[in-house]
Amino acid sequence: MLFGKTILVTGVASGIGARTAELAGQMGAEVIGVDVREPASGGAAFIKGDLSTASGVAEIVAQLPVRLDALANVAGLSGSTGIASTVAVNFYGLRALSEAVAPRLREGGAIINVASIAGYGWRANLERAKSLTSIEGFPQVAALVAEHGLKDEEGYPLSKELLLLWTMRAAHQPLFRNRGIRVNAVSPGPVETPILKQFRAVLGDARVNSDITRVGRAGTSADIAPAVLFLCSDGARWINGANLAVDGGLEASINAEVLGF
Repeated sequence: MLFGKTILVTGVASGIGARTAELAGQMGAEVIGVDVREPASGGAAFIKGDLSTASGVAEIVAQLPVRLDALANVAGLSGSTGIASTVAVNFYGLRALSEAVAPRLREGGAIINVASIAGYGWRANLERAKSLTSIEGFPQVAALVAEHGLKDEEGYPLSKELLLLWTMRAAHQPLFRNRGIRVNAVSPGPVETPILKQFRAVLGDARVNSDITRVGRAGTSADIAPAVLFLCSDGARWINGANLAVDGGLEASINAEVLGF
């Protein structure tokens, strides 16, 4: 279902992004990869780019072809570099790239945002999430963090809360909806990637180990990439504004506990 399609994948140097790009190529897609680091293996067109600033996003977009079929927003920081950079890349940079790429996406194209089970708390933090997602453009994130009194340890979960809320909103925004562009999210649980150690440092071993214990094992990049690419495909043409939990049942387990059944 991807044969002949052109898919832009961010975060291709490692982890889920690398596997998504590799699998897309195996399925017949032309892949354009974006990352701040050169990927170890070739096989796809590559743009070295930084999503942490508006100018960095503009430089990436200037190098893209005029037509794309899908954008897989996989790039992200673990939170170990501080909240400002984490929120800048994981949400505002991702959103800016999506909005800039939208005119290049064919009608009926797709945007897939890799969120996380860590964004589960958006409902409890709804007013904060609504406030921060409603800011247009690419704000001065450091100033925003100071203004809202946000802490470093909140960076990763906050960025994913914003991403999940925006995914639902974007699915119905004219920029995307008027051209039939679907906007969906995939939320992995703990995944064995190069930054899992960073997640442990940020979220704590107890949290990560508890999540893994609930479902029996950590996920792998090979578990996540097929779900991302399914949402890129025409087989998902009636899925829009959705969050697909690809976590071995972790969200279901947490929901059952919270709801008491």
